[in-house]
Amino acid sequence: MAAPNRQAILTACHKVVKKHYQPAEPDTRLLLDQMAYAAILENSPRESADLCFEELTKRYYDWNEVRVTSIAELCEVMTKLPQAASSARNLKNLFQSVFETLYSYDLEGLKKLNQGKAVKQLEKFRGATPFVIGYVTQHGLGGHSIPIDNALLELMKALGVINDNEARKKSVPGMERAIPKTKGIEFASLIHELAVGYYATPFSKKYRDIILEIAPDAKSRFPKRSSNKDDSEKKSTTKKKAATKKKAATKKVVEEKEVPAKKKAVAKKAPAKKKAAAPTTKKKPASKKTAKKGSASITKRKPK
Repeated sequence: MAAPNRQAILTACHKVVKKHYQPAEPDTRLLLDQMAYAAILENSPRESADLCFEELTKRYYDWNEVRVTSIAELCEVMTKLPQAASSARNLKNLFQSVFETLYSYDLEGLKKLNQGKAVKQLEKFRGATPFVIGYVTQHGLGGHSIPIDNALLELMKALGVINDNEARKKSVPGMERAIPKTKGIEFASLIHELAVGYYATPFSKKYRDIILEIAPDAKSRFPKRSSNKDDSEKKSTTKKKAATKKKAATKKVVEEKEVPAKKKAVAKKAPAKKKAAAPTTKKKPASKKTAKKGSASITKRKPK
């Protein structure tokens, strides 16, 4: 998409979402707390993230206790999030990586570094996704970086701001230029609410109407519902293929078992080969008739 069109859509985004959502206040927590909150907020509504963060801080004494807690237990605390398992895994990996790197949980020293160096340090932590880094850069390091998660990428694709290739790279070119730094936190919090709503329920009329208000041509880019007939045909085809594969596999196993058994049976039945004896020619005995004739002729002879 051309830069002017992209900028126009992003500017329209800001105007429209302001009518439907309330912006969040700047996050003034410690850097590590901001990272933890961002890991929870990614692909999740702000209200759910707030409740989850509060529950974690109440239930656990500190972040080190969260680090040594199993993902299964964290999921039970983070059930309000749409992707609890993924969020819990990122959160645990984040604390584990910070601890292994620094042997502490104090990241405030990053604020004294050049922003580029601080961001590079953040990128080294496992669990620090582009969304987490963008959030901390915006709220903690004083930079201008709109946090990007999968929800925002899907929204930008529907609006026509980015294509599939840009979505795979997890980038929205020109977004920071289209939105001034003074409006960055407000825009990010507002667009995030629309993005996570659309990401969770892409067929919802509520979110589609807001998107069409921003970009009337977005209808052609919405995901299409598959018909019941298509679904049933796909399911039946899949079942047939699975049954055929299972049958072929079973047949192969049976054949593999039968071949050795047949070989053994043939080996037992087959006798040892003997050398062929040389053929013998038997003389035929003279017939009785011939013998009688001979004796008769002898007796009939007259003496000389």
